[in-house]
Amino acid sequence: MNMIRSALILFFGLLLFCNGSGSARAEGKVYLDITASGTRKINMAVPPFSGPAQSGGPASIGLDLSSVLEKALEFHGIISIIPRQNYSGSSPDWKQIGADYIVRGSYTISSGGLGIEASLMDVASGSTLLGKKYTGPLDQRQDMLFKFCDLVIKELTGDLGVAHSQIAFISNGSGAKEAYLTNILGDRTRQITRHRNLVISPRFTPDGQSLSYSSYHKGNQDLFITELNQSTTTQVLSRRKGMNLGPAWSPDGQRMILTMSKDGNPDLYMLDRQGEILEQLTSRAGINVSACWAPDGRRVAFVSDRSGKPQVYLMDLVSKNVKRITFKGTENVEPVWSPKGDLLAYTSLLNGSYQICISPPDEGATPIQVTKDSGHHEAPDWSPDGKQIIFTKRDGGSQKIYAILKNGTFQRQLFSMKGNQTYPRWIYKKQD
Repeated sequence: MNMIRSALILFFGLLLFCNGSGSARAEGKVYLDITASGTRKINMAVPPFSGPAQSGGPASIGLDLSSVLEKALEFHGIISIIPRQNYSGSSPDWKQIGADYIVRGSYTISSGGLGIEASLMDVASGSTLLGKKYTGPLDQRQDMLFKFCDLVIKELTGDLGVAHSQIAFISNGSGAKEAYLTNILGDRTRQITRHRNLVISPRFTPDGQSLSYSSYHKGNQDLFITELNQSTTTQVLSRRKGMNLGPAWSPDGQRMILTMSKDGNPDLYMLDRQGEILEQLTSRAGINVSACWAPDGRRVAFVSDRSGKPQVYLMDLVSKNVKRITFKGTENVEPVWSPKGDLLAYTSLLNGSYQICISPPDEGATPIQVTKDSGHHEAPDWSPDGKQIIFTKRDGGSQKIYAILKNGTFQRQLFSMKGNQTYPRWIYKKQD
């Protein structure tokens, strides 16, 4: 048993190697690869946070804090939460219970608001791997817990978690299709647009402070951008006749590529942040849509039917050379770059149903089919850490938002809301 435990600790990458000065060397850590096949989940216990013995104290607030943290940790697909009924008392035998790690937390309440302390402990070694303190208003407790969750995930995987992120989507729950914003749990949802008409294709600006989208509320398919602060200030980016669809934002947020049909054919144009045309990128070579700017800023993936059926193409923005990169599947549409720029996710029509595939951005690369169940899987987007894919699942007349690990495991509906939800987009939340 000790040998197995030691092997697990090495595998999960939580041994620190020190240099001569005694400081931890990050390069000495071996992190858990959550996309590796056959990797078992980490068993973690999150007991209720301890707090002051008062009305509304440990029995409610402490339990609520640990429950929210549990949900955020489980969301990442690598952690299995040990049920509380499996342990009791002040000093459980964590090894006997099967815990790999424990999160211990406490809280205080004062006139200044809520104080939270949380730490991550490795059961095998008994060492504390991470400890943080947070203070703020009581209604910000979820943000504090999400930030701690993301640090726990980073301790395990080497990459910051995605609990402190936000998801934009379109929903017809209020009647018209409007843009909404929510967190990973779907329990703090805010309506962004109130056009009382059809809104499509939401896109975050790279800094996460604004949301662009196309709306038909003035009769034409116009392009708008709305700031995601409390004032939700909206301005027009393009009202040119015909399509104004997209856009794909440059990594620095100063330019965008969108589809416009002002001259008849749907072509790609590059515009500045104010909506002025800088350059026309395609010219009547079929219908050209769904541009997606690569993280390196030098390439753009897009969809064109110039070869007969919609397929994904890659354009070098300097030479303007274009090459087709998808060949398997009847249609391949809606490409999105992974955060590191090493993969494209897209929707592929395979054997009569739409599935999510991923592939390196290379001509002739062999795609990997991520979703394989019944129904249609469309409009993918990557999690900010590049380890999950969010998408719309269409089953009959219902459209809901799902997520899945990029290795094809842990598919689940993210949240349940009235009506249909489509066009999900995911980004790290702006740090407070």
